Amino acid sequence: MLELKNHEHNDLFWITLRDGNVRLATLNADPGYQVYTERLIKIDEKEYRTFDPFKSKLAAAIRSNMKTYPFSKGCSVLYLGAASGTTVSHVSDMIGENGVIYALEFSSRSVSDLINIAERRKNIIPIHADARFPEGYSFTVPMVDILYEDVAQPTQAEILNANIKAFLKKGGYFFIAVKARSIDVTKEPKLIYKEVEEQLKSFGLTILETIDLESFEKDHVMIIGQK
Repeated sequence: MLELKNHEHNDLFWITLRDGNVRLATLNADPGYQVYTERLIKIDEKEYRTFDPFKSKLAAAIRSNMKTYPFSKGCSVLYLGAASGTTVSHVSDMIGENGVIYALEFSSRSVSDLINIAERRKNIIPIHADARFPEGYSFTVPMVDILYEDVAQPTQAEILNANIKAFLKKGGYFFIAVKARSIDVTKEPKLIYKEVEEQLKSFGLTILETIDLESFEKDHVMIIGQK
């Protein structure tokens, strides 16, 4: 028998499957349709989507006991490095129809996937642009509540800071998925994480928590902070 429980964070759920396995899930804002390979599960006339921590660094952070959870109904998010929309679609579920996600991606192929998702999910606005140059999309993106970055670049901290200056509200939250091997393959990942933390602090940003994603993503951490 399927069992549904509320997660400690709003708009997230735990689903115990018939085989006893427990999955993180969001309530599907687009019932009947998958975005990637997630499972669609109906319980009490509602449909839920499993949120796979092996395919989403945000899900990996949540499964790794993330404490900071600013996502709420009606909030605004700028997502840098949206790829084909796996995590974006779950954020879409979490913030509801009155929220909005500005989903920025450089790859034309991935933007095409984002457009297809956005045609069904009206709270997603796809943007084809380079996150290194926020002035190129400043006419599209207003000030937002949350800035999320998953950009595998050596200068990802500088990219994050430039976008925080341009778009994040005072007191707003930021998430940065740090991939050590994209910054420097010669250094120990833990040293790189510390250097990124210190760099963010030098920008005047507050670090709230750093979450090791090793159980799901090798050589990755999620750093969460506040402007």
